[in-house]
Amino acid sequence: MPATPTLHARVAFVIALARRLHEYGTAAPRLEEAIAKVSARLALDCNALSTPTSIVLSFAEQGGGRDAVAEITQVIRVAPGEVNLRRLCEVDQIADRVIDGELDIDSGNRLLRELDRPVTRRTQWLTVLSFGLSSASVAALLKTGWADLGVAAVCGWLIGALGLYTAARPRVAASYEAISALLVTLIATFTAAHLVPLNLKSVVLASLIVLLPGMTLTTAVRELSSQHLVSGVARMAGAVATLLKLTFGTVAATQLCHLLGVEPADYTAGAVPEWAQWLGLLVGAGAFTVLFRAARRDAVLVVGAVLLGYAVTRVTGARFGPEFGVFLAGLVVGAASNLYAGLARRPGALVREPGIILLVPGSVGFRSLSAAFERDVLLGLDTGVSLLVVLISLVAGLLFGDLLVPPRRAL
Repeated sequence: MPATPTLHARVAFVIALARRLHEYGTAAPRLEEAIAKVSARLALDCNALSTPTSIVLSFAEQGGGRDAVAEITQVIRVAPGEVNLRRLCEVDQIADRVIDGELDIDSGNRLLRELDRPVTRRTQWLTVLSFGLSSASVAALLKTGWADLGVAAVCGWLIGALGLYTAARPRVAASYEAISALLVTLIATFTAAHLVPLNLKSVVLASLIVLLPGMTLTTAVRELSSQHLVSGVARMAGAVATLLKLTFGTVAATQLCHLLGVEPADYTAGAVPEWAQWLGLLVGAGAFTVLFRAARRDAVLVVGAVLLGYAVTRVTGARFGPEFGVFLAGLVVGAASNLYAGLARRPGALVREPGIILLVPGSVGFRSLSAAFERDVLLGLDTGVSLLVVLISLVAGLLFGDLLVPPRRAL
């Protein structure tokens, strides 16, 4: 750099970097590690504490030792972040360029601020479209019938449109999950009772798949396993709250249909053909590319990561059991993401997050709470244990993947 930046300029850059990493879905261990590395390269000692709703950063000039008195402390209130792979890559690139001296601090700050541009209308409607496609994809993977796929797609599009509507309305957004579950269950129940028989539970589950906090639950357990207890417990509580809202919405709709005398018959349709299931997987992988906000250049990589995670767990699960299959899939995805990050010098999240999306057990948690609400305590406990086993297997796989191929980058 042509001139040594001031303390405040360096601190401002690190704060802006931390805020955006959080907004783009970085877990607490990786965020804190990334901030510590960037601060060290900028001659700063930084103590960072990240939680789902806040970041605390304490700065001092480098060389003061562990007992140095902080010169600047910043507390940032933030909303829980969502994965945005495109902007995460851009943030990572900006940080690398500043560290390498290609950009000065002021230019880096300016580029970070430019990332706050609003989402285009086209992206919003592509996201709505992806909601429906991902719901239909999961319905196919659940081996339902053609009618189930169609209803799940329509319900998914409805949820996406509702999310677009509530984005600018905070009071309504707080009840978004409950309203979505209520509407989906009502639509599926009335359709099954009066239009065409459906695999009702599978349709509701597939329709709500994007809202299920499986990724949040997995991230929470990963944080707890790495001793980031505050963030892990808070994230776990948020995931449980989301599950409770979804479960309440479905139970309320079921009771309302019962009061109205709408009682769909139990029905199990023949599954769609095998080729339709694999086609649904491919379509779903493309939909997750949009939902993860991946750049066009990374679309093939993201789709490949989704297919890799699903293929490993399906092949090995059929041979060794589902829990061990999830463990092996987590191991392969974790190792592959670290290998990619080291070779390409880009965030491993491009492989890791899409690779585990079909492995996370959000649907199991939803079923567990649904059984509990229906007073089937034994089934709820049994499903809850299954949730814990799958979570532990997946997180253990990711941890062993880090041992197999040590991560060379924080992200």
